[in-house]
Formats: sequence, C-alpha cells, structure tokens
Amino acid sequence: MIITTTNSIQGREITQYLGVITDFIYAKIYNTKGLSFRDSLNSDKIYERSEEGIDAAKQEVLKKLEAKAKEMGAHAIVGVTLDVEVINQGLKLGISSMGTAVVLR
Repeated sequence: MIITTTNSIQGREITQYLGVITDFIYAKIYNTKGLSFRDSLNSDKIYERSEEGIDAAKQEVLKKLEAKAKEMGAHAIVGVTLDVEVINQGLKLGISSMGTAVVLR
C-alpha cells in the first residue's frame, strides 16, 4: 500500500477514486512509564519519551487508515494529512488522519 501526501504517484495512473477516508487516535503526551525516578524528573528524558509516543501514535493512525483503504480495495492513499490537537488540558493529543483511497494501474 502506497501512502503519500501528494495527489498523484509518479509512474502510476489513478484509475478510480474510492472516497475520502479518515481515522483518529488519542495519545498521551507525557509518558514516564518505565523511567527511573531520577529520569522522570529530567525534562529532556520526558520530552524524548513524549516524542517517541507521538511518533508511535502517528504510525498507528496511519495503519488504521491503511486498514480502511484495504477494506475498500484500494491500492494507495493520496493526499494524506495528519492533524495533531492538544486536548484534556495538555495531557493528551488527538491525532487525526485523512486521505483519498484510490485504485492504481
């Protein structure tokens, strides 16, 4: 499955547009689980762990989007966007993804 932010795929022809698909996931911003007490007080360690969590959440929402596209019979998703919104007083993120499922030749 090709997932791209562009509206076309070089060297491939889009033969059918199956529709816009979306998905959403919630993710913790600050996750100190597994950190030592000392590291849980170190802002650099907390930020590093948060970045890892955000990256993992983005990958998860894209996997969910890919699963929806496969159910529709798509070969690719074009025009993909990711939107990250801080919710719950800065303790969680809402990450949404949207794109167009397409069939390729």
